[in-house]
Amino acid sequence: MTATQVGRALLRRGETVAVVETSAGGLIVATLLGIPGASAWVRGGIVPYSPAARRALLGLDELGPGGAVSEEAALRLAEATRQILDADWAIAESGIAGPQTGRRSAKPAGLTCLAVVGPTFRRSATVQLSTRGRRATMRGFAREAIRLLAEVLEDRETLATKQGS
Repeated sequence: MTATQVGRALLRRGETVAVVETSAGGLIVATLLGIPGASAWVRGGIVPYSPAARRALLGLDELGPGGAVSEEAALRLAEATRQILDADWAIAESGIAGPQTGRRSAKPAGLTCLAVVGPTFRRSATVQLSTRGRRATMRGFAREAIRLLAEVLEDRETLATKQGS
């Protein structure tokens, strides 16, 4: 499912999505907003690149024992963003774009943790990309985030179809 198909699925269901991304730097929400008619299903995006911005924009001081780049952190970011932007779904991305490993940890460049949170659903994933430069890694993070959202929406549609049968 492409970003365009994600938009069609959300529109068909009358649902909305919000985005929070750190190391993708706005590329996820930019990809979604590049689709004509996105204003009907995209609530907005937040890019809290620093801990201070995360506190100010999301009210989050602590992201869990795994630190800022962890599935637990991505889930917390998604939940806060979903509430703040009043969306049905939220997708979160937190990673290390590189070119070097994290400044505050030994986590490798190219690592991202993703989460999708919905009304009664949560899914998270960790992805390690091979780094071919910071910009390419950031684009890869955005691609993986949209892929995870697409998977979740496909799974939910499949479940709804089975339940309706």
